[in-house]
Amino acid sequence: MSEVPAVQVNRLVKDFKGSFRGGGIRAVDEVSLSIAPGEVYGLIGPNGSGKSTTMKAVLGLVKPTAGSCAIFGRDSSKVDSRMEVGFLPENPYFYKHLSAAETVSFYGKLCGMRGAALKARVNEMLELVGLEEARHRRLRGFSKGMLQRIGLAQALVQDPRLVVLDEPTAGVDPTGSRQIRDLILDLKGRGITVFLCSHLLEQVQEICDRVGIIHRGKMVNEGNLEELTSMHDRTEIILQDAPPELLEQIRNLVDQANKGELVSEGHPRSSLESLFLKETIEAESKQKAASTK
Repeated sequence: MSEVPAVQVNRLVKDFKGSFRGGGIRAVDEVSLSIAPGEVYGLIGPNGSGKSTTMKAVLGLVKPTAGSCAIFGRDSSKVDSRMEVGFLPENPYFYKHLSAAETVSFYGKLCGMRGAALKARVNEMLELVGLEEARHRRLRGFSKGMLQRIGLAQALVQDPRLVVLDEPTAGVDPTGSRQIRDLILDLKGRGITVFLCSHLLEQVQEICDRVGIIHRGKMVNEGNLEELTSMHDRTEIILQDAPPELLEQIRNLVDQANKGELVSEGHPRSSLESLFLKETIEAESKQKAASTK
């Protein structure tokens, strides 16, 4: 017997009505997708392509015009289907007068948690997202990155089987973005299913098992990341410490064979994100070392 998908979307359609003069829009146009338990699935596309609407339909927050959505085999329009789901919207709103610990505790109580179990879970979540030292600080003084991490903590407080993340790194600096990426990888390691959408394609490529590409409401491509990104008409050979004469021999072989083209050669480059993180981490280490002298 095959495993029940964590998320199943079948020919989803969502139309939004316009004004009394007409002008309605089809935000999602017969989108289908399936996410296996424990998988990290990324939905990518331009602004207004239907990503968030698809997520909201899966969560039962918008009613489909046609088609169906299920969470672990249960109709997602039913409240009980969402009992094991954590959600971080693109622009989460929190009560700014509450502290970090009070906020996570508040959402834990909404999920039916109480007493010592709730207190222990709040501590665990704040440690997981790196905010244990800010547990008593009020949210009004939090940066965008810290608020996103609080959002992740509240999404995880009830130990969900499925986590839905809508632009989890929106407005977050590269360091905070990397921390959120690591958190998502940690969720994957725990066997938690993650359904996310993001504009940071490099990060999506790092953490997702499969992706769906949506454009103007239609799914235009979907599949395993390795399969989608492989360039089958090219072969990459990486040499280390190769002398110039060896490179010249390779060029000559390609010319003699007359069956391929040497498109480019040169030294690989680090990404800008890697360079930024390297420099900031080194600077922080030097600053800490100087302060202890």
